[in-house]
Amino acid sequence: MMELLTSPEAWAALLTLSALEIVLGIDNVIFISIIVSRIPERQARRARQIGLALALVFRLVLLSALVWLIGLTRPVLTVSSFEFSWRDIILVGGGLFLLAKATHEIHGEVEAREEGEEQGKAGSAFFWVIAQIIVIDLVFSLDSIITAIGMAQDIEIMIAAVVIACLIMYISSGPVARFVAEHPTTKMLALAFLVLIGVALIADGFQFHIPRGYIYFAIAFSAAVEFFNVLARRNRRKTRS
Repeated sequence: MMELLTSPEAWAALLTLSALEIVLGIDNVIFISIIVSRIPERQARRARQIGLALALVFRLVLLSALVWLIGLTRPVLTVSSFEFSWRDIILVGGGLFLLAKATHEIHGEVEAREEGEEQGKAGSAFFWVIAQIIVIDLVFSLDSIITAIGMAQDIEIMIAAVVIACLIMYISSGPVARFVAEHPTTKMLALAFLVLIGVALIADGFQFHIPRGYIYFAIAFSAAVEFFNVLARRNRRKTRS
């Protein structure tokens, strides 16, 4: 352990892996922000806390099962010319879940359901929200930990990077959720991101890797444009008042 603390290579690996885990965690934060937006604020805060705590637990549990996890990348099913491992099956399933959930939420936004109706449903939806967070936490945790295994050799570095990333996800989830809830157009944009991420997960499951840099650049560019739109609308309201 002391050797790792005094090793420049270990610190470099920790910083690199932490940054990567934070980037991979953006997907998780966006999903949780969307999924909790239809329940009351007090329950939403508790759901975020439970969801991110589960994300940390799942990642640490998966790290403790490295041998079994590495075996998930071995083919277990062949369909036509495609060979699927358990990892591929989970990624495809998670991608389909994201597509279905994002489409359902977009439909709800377009239909413009009454706020009272939403609040009435939200009161009994807390455990359903938690169940959905658990499912998507498992999917994102699997992809995240397999990436960590490929980048670092010491489990101590992997655990430290995962804990750092989950802490930053927890700190950022509240502001992101509030911003999304307060700006409907931003919520629609976030739902579009979920569709994009779902397609990327399905592509990964079919061994067609879409470089995440393209996806995150598109997200960052769109978010920057929407940020300036929000500022412009706020300035126009101030001018009128």
